[in-house]
Amino acid sequence: MEKQFLEMIAMHKGTIHKVSRLYRDSPEDRERLFQEIVLQLWQSFPKFRGMSKQSTWIYRIALNTAMACYRKKRIILSFTERLPDKEDNSIDCENREREEQLFMILKKLNEAERALLALYFEDFDYREIAEITGLSENLVAVKMGRIRSRLKKIINPTK
Repeated sequence: MEKQFLEMIAMHKGTIHKVSRLYRDSPEDRERLFQEIVLQLWQSFPKFRGMSKQSTWIYRIALNTAMACYRKKRIILSFTERLPDKEDNSIDCENREREEQLFMILKKLNEAERALLALYFEDFDYREIAEITGLSENLVAVKMGRIRSRLKKIINPTK
């Protein structure tokens, strides 16, 4: 069982890192959340029966863990992956500026909205998002529409 678990973590560590970055700002806090998610996965692993995709199950536990930790401590969103160093510093600066703009916009959303967007950005469809979050597919669609409207108002408040 331990070998299967370690293989699963190795295969999906990128997912866990993304959720950690979504809900934590500092590298230390991200690492703590990453470890907490892995612990929760380990404790839940014996109960996983394969009724859903492994990635769906991992996202569900990761998001639930991150949101539970949110209630204990303020969480700041950092949505995009750290950009690798590039030889062309002007491109790197441009990307970091765009990353910071995205960061500031998404920071204005609540935790549930961030979670839905994180799943959407990971190319999960509404049905899969509903399965992960426990919401109905219709409610996911409604919430995504509201998030889009809210983002439009944040980006262009004069309209």
